[in-house]
Amino acid sequence: MFSTRVQNVPQSSERARFGPRAIRSGSARQVPYRSFNPRAGLNPYTSWAKIVDCGDVPVSPFDNDLALRQMSEAFLELGQRAPALTSESPSSYFQKPRLVTLGGDHSIALPALRALKQIHGRPISVVHFDAHQDTWHPAKYPSAWVEAAPVGAAHTSEMPQSYFTHGSMFWLAGTEGLVANGSSVHAGLRSRLSDYSDYDEDDTQGWTRISSDDIDDMGTAGIISAILDRVGTETPVYLSVDIDVIDPGLCPGTGTPEAGGWTTRELIRILRGLEGLNVIGADIVEVSPPFDTNAEVTAVAAAQVAFEIVTSMVRRGLMEQGRTGKRASAKDEL
Repeated sequence: MFSTRVQNVPQSSERARFGPRAIRSGSARQVPYRSFNPRAGLNPYTSWAKIVDCGDVPVSPFDNDLALRQMSEAFLELGQRAPALTSESPSSYFQKPRLVTLGGDHSIALPALRALKQIHGRPISVVHFDAHQDTWHPAKYPSAWVEAAPVGAAHTSEMPQSYFTHGSMFWLAGTEGLVANGSSVHAGLRSRLSDYSDYDEDDTQGWTRISSDDIDDMGTAGIISAILDRVGTETPVYLSVDIDVIDPGLCPGTGTPEAGGWTTRELIRILRGLEGLNVIGADIVEVSPPFDTNAEVTAVAAAQVAFEIVTSMVRRGLMEQGRTGKRASAKDEL
């Protein structure tokens, strides 16, 4: 049983809260009667999967702690629903819904990972496309921004609300044991650091780093191989795409642009090469319409990224059906 759910979460961040709406608008030409994806040989909207837009999760714009709880509860509730399809296949691929989140602030990855760990009963491998690591210890931020943690605080629930940001959510996730240590990857990195201790924090959490420059030596094929070798094709994976992995000359509509990024074509080519991953959830985030062009090129790129991810999820399901010789069958939409 399987269901792909498109989840749109506007965050409290003023600059990115209209990102989900912009990506929806950018996907206007993705219609069922004309969305055949030739690279995969299928139309994800008319294949075996039931794709449902679940709308927006209502979150408080005034209280980050409350917003985090609201998002965590929403992801858990959606992820625990029965899939919209029945299947005779013994493969676990069809037994749970899969969530694709549109954003919005990148901090939404933390509640998503909390829910996925509870649903799947294990830490989740993360493949993270971003100009920034986002595993920074919150105390690395200026003291005027972040309150000091209480002495002896061990769990993130005991830490200040200011620790929860779009640059620390993977540090928080690692502290909570949500991320599979040793099988997670950053790709497209190129930001400035506090110092090399930022890499030490990252190493402690078991991440592999692929820089933006590495594509010059490895090519897209080399990037794909490095990710697949690290993660494998059976491990449950959360795919997180910060749109600032793309160069700001091509995707200016984001809040923390970094020069020297990948092209839209390069990112899409890499995502297509990762279609064998066992993706159980994904996000496309940090789209900020106020910084986009009149042509809304960032939103259009983000919509295409979402289309490619959903296509790969559906194609992976067809591969699972081929292994077992069993097919999924539709029932009423939830």
